[in-house]
Amino acid sequence: MAILSQSEAQAILTKVLSFSKADECEASLSGNVGGNVRTARNTISTSGASDNVSLAVESRFGKRSGVATCNQFDDATLRSCVQRAEEIARLAPESPEYMPLLGPQQYVAAPESFSQRTAAINPDYRATQVAAGMQICDQQKLSSAAFLEDSAGFRAVRNSKGLQAYQQRSGVTYSVTVRTPDGTGSGYATADYNDASKLDTSALTTTAAKKAAMSREAKAIEPGKYTVIMEPAALVANTDASLLAALMGALDARSADEGRSFLSKKGGGNKKGEKLFDERVTIYSDPTNPEIADLTFSGDGRPHQKTTWIEKGVVKNLYTSRYWAQKAGIPDIPRPNGWIMEGGTQSLEDMIKGTQKGILVTRLWYIRPVDPQTLLYTGLTRDGTFYIENGKIKHPVKNFRFNESPIIMLNNLEAIGKPVRMGGNLVPPLKIRDFTFTSLSDAV
Repeated sequence: MAILSQSEAQAILTKVLSFSKADECEASLSGNVGGNVRTARNTISTSGASDNVSLAVESRFGKRSGVATCNQFDDATLRSCVQRAEEIARLAPESPEYMPLLGPQQYVAAPESFSQRTAAINPDYRATQVAAGMQICDQQKLSSAAFLEDSAGFRAVRNSKGLQAYQQRSGVTYSVTVRTPDGTGSGYATADYNDASKLDTSALTTTAAKKAAMSREAKAIEPGKYTVIMEPAALVANTDASLLAALMGALDARSADEGRSFLSKKGGGNKKGEKLFDERVTIYSDPTNPEIADLTFSGDGRPHQKTTWIEKGVVKNLYTSRYWAQKAGIPDIPRPNGWIMEGGTQSLEDMIKGTQKGILVTRLWYIRPVDPQTLLYTGLTRDGTFYIENGKIKHPVKNFRFNESPIIMLNNLEAIGKPVRMGGNLVPPLKIRDFTFTSLSDAV
C-alpha cells in the first residue's frame, strides 16, 4: 500500500477533513517502500525492508494547534486520529509565531522524480548489486564495507483552506569503503540517483579499490596551507556534515537578521546583495532539474521554484519561514531540498594534470562546527589523500585535521570542474589554494 495514487491519497485526505471540527485542519500522507543491505569484510551483514504509509493530522483552534498520527485508514481510525489532534490542540499553548494555513498554491510541473525501476528493487537486486562489489574485492584480496539503500514513495497534502499537493519520488544510494589486508590503505566511493538504472556498483567499488591500493604506506608531510583538489564526495557527504552543505544551511534570513550568522551585519540587517565569494561561484536550486529532480512543494506547502542563492559571488536570496518573512517584510522563500553549483568542463583528471603541487582529497569526515559566525569547521581527511606533483599523483600522504571555512574556501578558488550528482545535489570538484591543515591524523 506504500505508493498510493494521487486519487487514492486525496480521497483519504478528503475524508479526514470531513471529520474535522477545528477552525483549520491540514492532513498529510507519506508513503514509502524500500530496503537496504549492508556488507562488512566482503560479506552481507544486515538487510532490511520497509513498507509503510503514515497519516499526520494538524488541527487548529485559533493560535493553538495539535498533531496526531496513524497508519490505518478505516473510518473509525481516521475519526479517532482527528479527534486526538483536536484534543491536543485545545490543551496546547498559543503559538507566538502562528501563521494561518496556506490556501491553494501553484506548483511547477512535477519533474521525473520517480523511477519505476527504483520502485521495483527487491532483495535479489540488492544482493546482486553488492555481490558485484564484493567479488571485485575478493579477487584483489581487499576488504570492503558497503551500504546500499533504496526508497520509493509519495507525499500528499490537503487542508481546509483548499491547498492540495501530491508527488512521487524515488532514490537509491550506494557507498563503499575498501581496505587493504594490512589496514594501511583505504579508498571510498559513493553515488546516488533517482533512477536505479544509472547505478554501477562495480565501477564505484573499482574506484574505491584502486584508491585503497594507491594509499598504502602513506608518507607524513608537514601540516600547513596547501593547494587542494576536493572531490565532490569531499564537499558534500551523504551521512555527515559537509562544508558546502554548511554554507547552504547558513543562508537563513532569520539567523542573519538576529546576528547569529556569517551573513549578519554589525548593528543589524544582513549581507544579502553583497559579494562574498569568488565571482565564479553561482549556486541555485531547481526541483525540476532532471539530474536531481525532487518535490516541488515544501513541508508547509509552499512552492519550490528555481531560485538563485549565490550569483557570481553575490548573495542573491535567503530562505525563511513564513513567520519571519512576514515579520521582516522579506521574500517568502522556503529552504531548498537540493542545489546546483555551476562549474566548468574539466574532469577531476584534468584538474590533477593542471596542478604543479597540491593534495587530492577523496573525502572529509567527522566535520564539526567551530565558529558559526565565520562558518569555521574542523574535520579529517580520510580514505585516500594523495600528494600531487607536476600534474601526477606522486604518493599517498597521511591524513590531516583541517580548520577551514567554506567562505574562505570559495574565495580561494583556482579551478572549478564539471558538476556531478552527489547527495542529491550537483557539485563540481574544486581546486582551492591555501586550504588549512592543522595537524596529522593516524587514521586511514
